[in-house]
Amino acid sequence: MIRIQVRLRKEQVEALRAMAQVEGVSVAELIRRGADIVIARGDSATRAERVRRARSVVGKFESVETDLSENHDKYLEEDFG
Repeated sequence: MIRIQVRLRKEQVEALRAMAQVEGVSVAELIRRGADIVIARGDSATRAERVRRARSVVGKFESVETDLSENHDKYLEEDFG
């Protein structure tokens, strides 16, 4: 393994220490697990690629609502509560 130095906020360290004690592992192990999650999830697409993806869906969906752009929060609240 390679050693690196990472700066964390006090509350992060406290939470990690508590979790490590409960799980019976080291703080370093929890940080390695977190790194694995970020890497597995990692979308390394560039900003240009994300913009291209977003633009590719424009106009592909329809709604009977004529005020969707103005009242999107209302409709999201209705759907997701």
